[in-house]
Amino acid sequence: MGVLIAAVVLVGVLCVLDLLLTLGVIRRLREHTTHLEGLLRAPRHGDGLPEIGNPVGEFTTTTVDGESVSQASLTGDTLVAFFSPGCEPCEAKLPDFLAYARNIPGGPRQVWAVVTGPADKAGEMVDKLRPVVTTVMDGVDGPVSTAFQTSATPTFCLVDDAGRIAAAEFDFTVLPTPVRA
Repeated sequence: MGVLIAAVVLVGVLCVLDLLLTLGVIRRLREHTTHLEGLLRAPRHGDGLPEIGNPVGEFTTTTVDGESVSQASLTGDTLVAFFSPGCEPCEAKLPDFLAYARNIPGGPRQVWAVVTGPADKAGEMVDKLRPVVTTVMDGVDGPVSTAFQTSATPTFCLVDDAGRIAAAEFDFTVLPTPVRA
């Protein structure tokens, strides 16, 4: 009988110890969550995204369809996406981006895709983008990438009607929807 009581007491002590450790883990997870939320709200200077509020620089280039476009072509709210061939996150986001872009008010005039990188590797990506959005080929240090001051892909920018970066993210789904054409 004494052995049974000792075993029950031991199991009880182990349960209390387990409960204390679990509460410690929960407290630590809350601290990490608070820390991560702070990091997400922190300024992102230097991460490859353009600064919110900065004007888009001057540029002139030609779309893959031969149309001349410039900073002045960004009228109303315009969503501008930067993709790179061979970039796994770019390839993963492309189908959802195309589905999203088909429903933007103003159509291809309000949604641009800038494909950076070598033209000989961009053909398949350009073929997917071309029927849906205004598509531009641009080098990593090309005129459009330089004008937007972006160096990472995929990058998604919302340009307001004043020609300023209203929002910039690595995921287009967290951007506000362009509303004005």
